[in-house]
Amino acid sequence: RHFEVTDASVHDSQMIDFLLDEHNTSADVWADSAYRSREREQQLAREGYRSRIHTRGRKNRPLNARQQKANHKRSQVRARVEHVFASQAAMGGQLVRTIGLARARLKIGLNNIVYNLRRWTYLQGVAA
Repeated sequence: RHFEVTDASVHDSQMIDFLLDEHNTSADVWADSAYRSREREQQLAREGYRSRIHTRGRKNRPLNARQQKANHKRSQVRARVEHVFASQAAMGGQLVRTIGLARARLKIGLNNIVYNLRRWTYLQGVAA
């Protein structure tokens, strides 16, 4: 329902608080390992969310088999969301060449609308 546009100096993981929606019917939070930290896990638990954030390996401490299997299961769910980004990149949304955040927000917002309309049209065709 909402999105946020920031300049390139802001890492994606810094926007997670904005993206969490208390009106969402699911308490699951799906994200890649860049979002995982001990503090983040504790915050999500305090706020009633279930973390489905990937586990990351560390130098000289690779993921064990259980962690790899859990990450694989998470990736299967997250793949659907990643297709949205790939589709938008194919529509020219990979690179935003605008001056100012207002114009970038408009361009990304329009890309979101176009993606949603294309997806809706596809789903209507499948349902028929």
